[in-house]
Amino acid sequence: MNLNKEQALHCAKAFSDYFDRFQRIDDYIRDQKLNSLADRPFVLPGIGPEKDLFFDFTMHPNDMNLEIVELPQDQWDIYLNMISSHSNMTSIPGRCLRLAVLEKNTNKWVGFIRLGSPVINMKPRNEMLGGVFTQTKESAKSFNHTSVMGFVIVPSQPFGFNYLGGKLLAAICCSHWVRERLNKKYDMNTCLFETTSLYGSSKSSSQYDGMKPYLRFKGLTDSDFLPMMHGKPYEDLKNFVEGAVGEIVPEDASSRKLKISNRIIALTKAGLKGSPEYESFMKTISNALGLTERKRYYASNYGFSNFTDVVMGRTDKLVKDKENYDKFELENVIEWWKKKAANRYETLKNEGRIRQEIEVWTGDKELDIIR
Repeated sequence: MNLNKEQALHCAKAFSDYFDRFQRIDDYIRDQKLNSLADRPFVLPGIGPEKDLFFDFTMHPNDMNLEIVELPQDQWDIYLNMISSHSNMTSIPGRCLRLAVLEKNTNKWVGFIRLGSPVINMKPRNEMLGGVFTQTKESAKSFNHTSVMGFVIVPSQPFGFNYLGGKLLAAICCSHWVRERLNKKYDMNTCLFETTSLYGSSKSSSQYDGMKPYLRFKGLTDSDFLPMMHGKPYEDLKNFVEGAVGEIVPEDASSRKLKISNRIIALTKAGLKGSPEYESFMKTISNALGLTERKRYYASNYGFSNFTDVVMGRTDKLVKDKENYDKFELENVIEWWKKKAANRYETLKNEGRIRQEIEVWTGDKELDIIR
């Protein structure tokens, strides 16, 4: 299975045409998002699902009555794809809990959450747990039984801007209400919640900052993965290579798209090895790698003082932190958020900076991705 030089040059040009136009990670993310909008059915403005998003920005956060709802996937996906800057996966392996937060006085949605099985390896998590986290069969079983990751924590906008909606959703993820929901649904012993910031060096702060004791910053992730090509450019490239060498990766392979992408890169390198064009291709790959960032890693122990021992499988008996455990009850989480949201809202109101326009992705206007 090899590409000749002419075929490898074709692949190298496809990579260059795709990645060399991006200067920063938000350029890449915006491109993916706008491409995904092409598959969305057309709806006249004002009568689509965006009418279900919170928009009464005269309401003080102290007057809000919030309810957490577990939504079916199809409905949840529609709402999230309207407001999220990312293109979101619909088929999720492992555990998956899709939640939405409703403001009951207006019967409007303020944000959306998806919790799932954590990624296997995370450097700052390993360090938090006491060094290298050895993935033995026993430790992996204990880790999966006790830990959950927040993959989607997205407020509607401008609810997020006006009321610190991101902090509300993140704090809810750390609540005993969510922990008990996970325990019941998946027979877990949940005591570790983790998430990462959407951006790293592109932004000096995160919506998860200033959230102690609920969330604590634990370090930066590594950033040594290549962003993937998407849409028609990816399909054209895959079809070209498979037409030249046959099936690259079996149909039933896990993470098939990632493996196909990595295999095409390897075949292109091999086809260009020793030629002047090789260095140009490697520069394209290096620039693409430069789009990724080290993200901030945050973790919550749900108010358990011995969560590390439980996650590592040394015991299954959780010990409550007398000072903090009750703070993680849902009503206390909401009250904590209301105090912060009230300060934010009143400051914006006094300065005349409250945003009024609902922000949804339609493809016909620019939205601020890094916000």
